[in-house]
Amino acid sequence: MLLSRTYRPSPDLAPYVRRFYVFEAELPDELVIKDFLLSETAFIRVLIKGDWAGEIAPQVWSQPGRSLFFGANGLPFKVRVRGSFCVAGAALRPSGWRALFHASHQDYADRLLRLDEVWHTPTSHLEAAMDEADDDTGKITALEQALRVRLDRIGRRKVDDKLARFEVIARTDPTRRIEDIAEELGLSMRQFARRCQAGFGLTPKAILRRSRFLDMATAMRGFSSPTEQDLAALRYYDQSHLGREFRRFTGMTPSVFAHAMTPLQTAGLKLREESKYED
Repeated sequence: MLLSRTYRPSPDLAPYVRRFYVFEAELPDELVIKDFLLSETAFIRVLIKGDWAGEIAPQVWSQPGRSLFFGANGLPFKVRVRGSFCVAGAALRPSGWRALFHASHQDYADRLLRLDEVWHTPTSHLEAAMDEADDDTGKITALEQALRVRLDRIGRRKVDDKLARFEVIARTDPTRRIEDIAEELGLSMRQFARRCQAGFGLTPKAILRRSRFLDMATAMRGFSSPTEQDLAALRYYDQSHLGREFRRFTGMTPSVFAHAMTPLQTAGLKLREESKYED
């Protein structure tokens, strides 16, 4: 059974971290789960135990280290888990990206890297603290301390307030016109696209398209109860359009997805819905 627990960040880290989480499962050693992720944000993940790998090329699986960085996904990112595992991590806010990274998020979208490759600093202290932690509190404390050290190292704690507003819009109202959102934010279309690519890793259109799909997938998995008006807004133009979106974001048709076993992706949808309307 897969257990997932999420935690809000401390107030000083809330501008940069959306949620902390711990995923774990006790599974037979020989059991292999292949699934996919479709993450709206970049993630830091520390593998506490287990065999967890990502597909970095067709049929090429990589577990580059224990402390990992996953860029946000514009396409499904295939992952494989073998046997029991435990992972602790942090979902990072696009609006706080520049406080934690030198490069644009666009350089890391749909990629799996060692965290020390991205931050150019060792992660041994983080991993040692994780190993010493007896419970979730200790694991989250270790992640928070590593993030505070990183913030101090970069020394640029200002967040992008316009992207923070767009985070909420994308999460709660993804059917809006991009032009209307840019006008509301006081940005030109070019400025809007550039800032989204820097913080989210994707264009505004791709962000809203992914969010709309995730809302539909969440409803199909039974984690939300949209009104008829909400469903009408989410529905695609026709069955062909719906099929194209599902193949893009899952690699499956809608009917196959409806019956597919996707425990890791499904856990992510559940956590997304539970925190959807939180600031």
